Amino acid sequence: MRLDTIDPADTVEFCPHPNASNLLVCGTYKLVDANAGITEDDQLAERAPQKRIGSVLAFEIQENDELSQIQEISLPAVPDIKWAISASPVLGVADSEGNISLHIFDLDEKRFSTLQSLAVASSDVLSLSLDWSNRRNPSSGLGSLVVSLSNGSLSHLLPGESGMVIDNVWHAHDFEPWIAAWNYWDENIIYSGGDDLKMKSWDVRIGFGQPVFTNKRFDAGVTTIQSHPYIEHLMAVGSYDNTIRLFDARKPLVPLTQLDVGGGAWRVKWHPSEKRKNDLLVACMHDGCKIIRFDVEGENIADGGTVIQRFDEHKSMAYGADWSYAEEDTNRNTLVASCSFYDHVLYTWRG
Repeated sequence: MRLDTIDPADTVEFCPHPNASNLLVCGTYKLVDANAGITEDDQLAERAPQKRIGSVLAFEIQENDELSQIQEISLPAVPDIKWAISASPVLGVADSEGNISLHIFDLDEKRFSTLQSLAVASSDVLSLSLDWSNRRNPSSGLGSLVVSLSNGSLSHLLPGESGMVIDNVWHAHDFEPWIAAWNYWDENIIYSGGDDLKMKSWDVRIGFGQPVFTNKRFDAGVTTIQSHPYIEHLMAVGSYDNTIRLFDARKPLVPLTQLDVGGGAWRVKWHPSEKRKNDLLVACMHDGCKIIRFDVEGENIADGGTVIQRFDEHKSMAYGADWSYAEEDTNRNTLVASCSFYDHVLYTWRG
């Protein structure tokens, strides 16, 4: 299915909660020209700063994979969204004015309400990405949260009595850290990647004065990192250099294997089912979306991956992609959602 999101779409996530696996959210990001109509000759006009607006669009998956919109949450522009694995579905949203907001979904009313909005940076700083620590080990409450910020910093947040509280903020990268992600097998370890061509690791137990390691062997900015949900120490890393690299977290300077995916890899998502633990979904920016199959546990992992499916309907930058967590029909592939920016389109497809 093809759906016009009206504003540019850049992130999409299926809900992992077992009672809401038919719920899909999409974030939008629009840059508004606040100086439209002001001419060069108008010397008296003060030029206003650019404004970024956005929203979270919530959809219910219907029969035949059709989408029915159930809500729109207006926010500053939304670079990233992530579901917390907790007793109730809770969505974390990173926005373009330095905030993190939490929205709880009422399963009966089928509506979001806002739990908390927390400024983790000043309003001229973008919250670029976020990740929850307990995505592999769900808990009744919220896990810890890591946020990357456009000023080069990372922020570590902990659950408090009335919501998330900031534990620490530290300078991590010389340019934008496009991604911050947890090691899902060890909730003390954070990974980050940035436009300074570096991937780093941080250990919350020893503080954030210096990274545990720094990998400088990238040819372009590091954009996405995800731990494998079923294989300890394995993680997928994407970069603007069109390459997916798989690393063993114990030897993080040299990849186990790598594959050119034809476009900048903005997001990677391991398949949520153990039966398909070899499959990685990639949003490849100007080259659509792809499903890559790696021999993740075999002796042939070093041989690289194989593209088993392409989705080429996106006509602009494909930034968001995700797998559905719904129980699979044995006769059909997994439902996938993906979105692209300048053509403001959200697709559902099977892969």
